Amino acid sequence: MREFLIRGGVIAAFVLSVLALSTAASFYGAGANKQATHIIVPQGASLRQVAHILAQAEIVHSPRLFTAAGRVLGFASQIKAGEYALPPYASMAHIFTKLQNGTVVLYAVTIAEGLTSRQINAQLAAHDFLVGTAAIAAEGSLLPETYFVPRGTPRLALLARMQKAHTDLLNTLWQNRQADLPFATAQQAVILASIVEKETARADERGQVARVFINRMRRNMRLQSDPTIIYGITKQGRLGRALTKSDIARTTPYNTYRIDGLPPTPIANVGRAALQAVLHPATSTALYFVADGKGGHVFAKTLAAHNRNVRRYRLYSSDSHNAPKAQKEKE
Repeated sequence: MREFLIRGGVIAAFVLSVLALSTAASFYGAGANKQATHIIVPQGASLRQVAHILAQAEIVHSPRLFTAAGRVLGFASQIKAGEYALPPYASMAHIFTKLQNGTVVLYAVTIAEGLTSRQINAQLAAHDFLVGTAAIAAEGSLLPETYFVPRGTPRLALLARMQKAHTDLLNTLWQNRQADLPFATAQQAVILASIVEKETARADERGQVARVFINRMRRNMRLQSDPTIIYGITKQGRLGRALTKSDIARTTPYNTYRIDGLPPTPIANVGRAALQAVLHPATSTALYFVADGKGGHVFAKTLAAHNRNVRRYRLYSSDSHNAPKAQKEKE
């Protein structure tokens, strides 16, 4: 009898060992998914519900074993909601680690410099991984850059994040600005930076363009910037056609051919480089600039030299009617 009990105990221990090894193999071994797979874990999902999601996606061999392992190891209360990217043959151990750490998929939202707040809202509306609606932010209050967000991020929350990033950057740059700039407030610097942002996309020119406008401000000369005319007409930053003489003659609060000083608000949202250019402009006495026909600009100290550059540009251009009206002779 004793021998029988001993033999039975050995068999039971062997069976338990086999089960333990089998469970460990299932836990740490290769999973069922043959390719990378995304799953979405809803807020408040139970361990059993997650196991069902994984089974439907053919990621785990046994949802019961997944549920049991999760309960034994204490993962049931540690699951975080979100979208997860699982590699091919992901093991249960790998899956539990991701769910516990909340290693969710992050989506890149790239906002280009020079977009208006309306354009940014339209761009956010096109992303289906964002949720909710948001009012249009104040012009110039958002910082264009790339933001990484998980699925389900409210659009309003992302806009708030962009506004904070802008405020933090502006405060830092404003405190370290060059002395004797013609700005009473940081917001005035943002307004001019938005004009610089729309006038040139070249990094090597921003400081020069900023200096031209600052020199004109010091002399009480009108800024005469075409992008301000366009914004005053559309509030979108794009006109879809060349400016006309009637556009230039049209009086709006933003037409810097008709108003003195800066427009009332920024005309776009500006990046770090444009802000830096305005707060640390290049050293120059130039008062004018015009396109060179090659993607850049030429700068001039006098009106006579500027008008020669304008005529040179028109000769260079194959079709002067397609040249921006900003290339007209200035006063």
